[in-house]
Amino acid sequence: MREQVVYFATGNRDKFREVEEILRDYPITVERIDVKGREIQSDSVEDIAVESATNAASKTNLPVFVEDTGLFIRHLRGFPGPYAAYVHRTIGLQGILTLMEDAPTREAYFRSAVAFAYPGRRATVFVGEVSGRVATSIRGSGGFGYDPIFEPDGGGGRTFGEMSLSEKNRLSHRVAAVRKFAGWYVAQRRD
Repeated sequence: MREQVVYFATGNRDKFREVEEILRDYPITVERIDVKGREIQSDSVEDIAVESATNAASKTNLPVFVEDTGLFIRHLRGFPGPYAAYVHRTIGLQGILTLMEDAPTREAYFRSAVAFAYPGRRATVFVGEVSGRVATSIRGSGGFGYDPIFEPDGGGGRTFGEMSLSEKNRLSHRVAAVRKFAGWYVAQRRD
């Protein structure tokens, strides 16, 4: 089967590198396009991703996928959730740690939604999750976003920020969602 080209609409080069690494296991070539799809306000990362991918595919007339992630912290009743990027920009990692100072539980999970759309069609969405906990301090310089404060289950107490890209890609929410998408995409291209 010859490789198929799909376009990943993201301005985040770190996220693109992660996705490109994941897709090496599939007959898919991914190219990054920096197009801003319409991003709705919603408590659902799935709804945000579907709307963004559908809009980006229509704007570019290309097969496009997007990825949206939320960090849901139990003690903070799911905050920051799908507003994780905004919260990271405004209060940062230290702000989250300050909010968690007296937390009786540090349980949290990342939820990733990958949505893929052909032009003129509604997007299909694929979800991945990883459970873990919010660390008590910022640890590690790898990854991006909340990686230095999130300890995934199965990570031996290390944060994503303390892991190599290949280690993170064995555990992450993003890898789970991207693999679901890639498996579906390859299978439907055979039909």
